[in-house]
Amino acid sequence: MERAILAIDEGTTNSKAVLVSQTGEILASGASPVPTQYPQPGWVQQDANAIWAATQSAIKACIAARPDVQVSAIGISNQRESVLIWDRATGAPLGPVVTWQCHRTSDACEALKAAGHEPEVIARTGLPIDPMFPPTKAAWLLKHHASAPDICIGTVDSWLIWNLSGGAVHATDRSNAARTQLFDLAQGAWDEDLCALFGVAKSMLPNVHDSAHVFGTTKGAGVLPDGIPIASAIGDSHAALFGHGAFHPGDGKITFGTGSSVMTTVPDFIVPPKGITTTIAWSLNGQSTYAFEGNILVSASILPWTQALLGLPSVDALMDLAQTVDDSMGVTLVPAHVGLGAPHWNAEARGLISGLTFGAGPAHVARAAFESIPFQVRDVFAIMAQAAGGIGRVSVDGGPSRNRFLMGLVADMLNHPVTPARNTEASALGAAHLAGLATGMWPDLKALSQLASRDADIAPQMAPTQRAQRQSAWHKAIARSILDV
Repeated sequence: MERAILAIDEGTTNSKAVLVSQTGEILASGASPVPTQYPQPGWVQQDANAIWAATQSAIKACIAARPDVQVSAIGISNQRESVLIWDRATGAPLGPVVTWQCHRTSDACEALKAAGHEPEVIARTGLPIDPMFPPTKAAWLLKHHASAPDICIGTVDSWLIWNLSGGAVHATDRSNAARTQLFDLAQGAWDEDLCALFGVAKSMLPNVHDSAHVFGTTKGAGVLPDGIPIASAIGDSHAALFGHGAFHPGDGKITFGTGSSVMTTVPDFIVPPKGITTTIAWSLNGQSTYAFEGNILVSASILPWTQALLGLPSVDALMDLAQTVDDSMGVTLVPAHVGLGAPHWNAEARGLISGLTFGAGPAHVARAAFESIPFQVRDVFAIMAQAAGGIGRVSVDGGPSRNRFLMGLVADMLNHPVTPARNTEASALGAAHLAGLATGMWPDLKALSQLASRDADIAPQMAPTQRAQRQSAWHKAIARSILDV
């Protein structure tokens, strides 16, 4: 019977399960939706039991598709920064899963910043004080839902490990610990001072291990037999970086979707330059690999908006229209519809279209919409390249990465080749590869590098003078989007 790794990719809206063979091939997959609740404006939460039920459903569908395959180990990639608490004795959730999108602790974050704590928090964790990160949300849960004498606090990976192991293991990996803002990146340990600052007891936090590590074995998981090693855990963006084989300092990836996640590996912990964050990408054999990260709020989601604005039937029609002109004729579209993310981080900025003349038409606006995506990516990479001393191979994934026209614009604006992945399940592959390392399916990173399935590089074609002119117009438009508010 063929052996395979079962990778669980626990996303914000869906739970996926993927079987990955020893040759790196995806043999089968299953998915199940995860419902989200919005009890108040700005509040976003999920039900912990619903997440576990969706995970079981996805696993069941995946295994049913290939009953001839033996699961040799399990890897987990998960939505980051969502946090929950549960009763250590019973395993029952105490309150909701407060997701990474939730802003219920905005006031608490502002109070901590006003008290002057943010510089020290960034120096230790690489992260700014923001309601996206877990510590103020964990404190909120403890204040409003701490109804048990012995409580576990964890991110979603910890919750899955707990349930897969039948409540025997409360653990996480360093990549997820690094996103809690309670973990000192340089020391590689939970920080007593940060726990005290945020009001979170260190005793409630999970044990921290490498990303490739046998955390325990399955017991009473329902859809899986007992005794299967739970052999990796890693945040989803980190998993995608690992799945691309970005093993050398400076290697990076761009995940395109509603927004965009931009990451590049760095060899050591560096306090992040303004506009981006530093995190632990993964940990192997007790050694952490670090990464810079920048999160762009509006990326490919600008395309259907522009399509509707121009009265076009589809995004494909928008792309066809954009390619009827060689440039945007000075038109610039800033997609700050919900504010600006990295590297500007201005929540009050708003979108605009500038540079209009009587010579400009719908095709120029369409092209400007596509160009807004690589412009934003370039702003993040410029900071990363300067701080890291250069950029290596840049891999791209997500649905929009299949669009050759858009990826050509990305290469042009970066003035650097980009490498599309043939498989869009980069997070699942990263989790599977780590689990395979932990259990001996693959011996080392060199073997994993040979599994990578990539399309040919897309090289930059734009003339330097044109690139400089377009970037200058872009930065003027960005300034207007902030100042015009």
